Amino acid sequence: MSGKSLAALQERVGHKFADATLLKRALTHSSLATTSKVGDLERLEFLGDRVLGLLTAEALWRAFPAMREGELAPRLNALVRKETCAKAALAWGLDRLVKMSAQEEESGGRKKKAILGDVAEAFLGALYIDGGLEAARKAFDFFWTPNLESLAVQHRDAKTTLQEWSQERGLGAPKYEVVNSEGPAHAPAFTIDVVVKGFAPVRAEGQSKRAAQMAAATAFLVREKVWLTDE
Repeated sequence: MSGKSLAALQERVGHKFADATLLKRALTHSSLATTSKVGDLERLEFLGDRVLGLLTAEALWRAFPAMREGELAPRLNALVRKETCAKAALAWGLDRLVKMSAQEEESGGRKKKAILGDVAEAFLGALYIDGGLEAARKAFDFFWTPNLESLAVQHRDAKTTLQEWSQERGLGAPKYEVVNSEGPAHAPAFTIDVVVKGFAPVRAEGQSKRAAQMAAATAFLVREKVWLTDE
């Protein structure tokens, strides 16, 4: 990644890093964990996930003063899911800047939603450490704030929808069972069954447990025609 590209990114989100190492770490995928001098993004991703949750919860609280918690929660889930974070990464231009192993890049890593979502969260974490909540808020305002309602509508949370659908019918909460997990630490693959009382299980795969659960829930909703098309 060139210094010019990093400068353009910082200008785009309105924050110049005092500690450039933080930014480079946020843009270093875990497939380079053993060779990178600055470390990888995983710890920053952990923090950024929480920062995003706080900023999103506050934005929804302010934008929809009449909504109750039960209405706000699924919107928050939709706004912080990996697919939404991946769109933020594209909007910021992180897909062109993230560093990853040659093997990961050859397998299409720059287009993988799971990787892009992780990078977006790590970037928010780095902004928070370097410039506090206001620095992270500027990046949040660049992508999430102008799209708050449309993103919540466009990306329905499959797990939340399935749980509500199941509980409304007195079937209890769906259960997610790990059938298989394989692959290297930087590129795992999970196979998960979603089980709803009285229905045949539905199986799906994903690069994380959450992604596999979401895919299984989506497939169940499509099969039972709760959702007419697979999102």
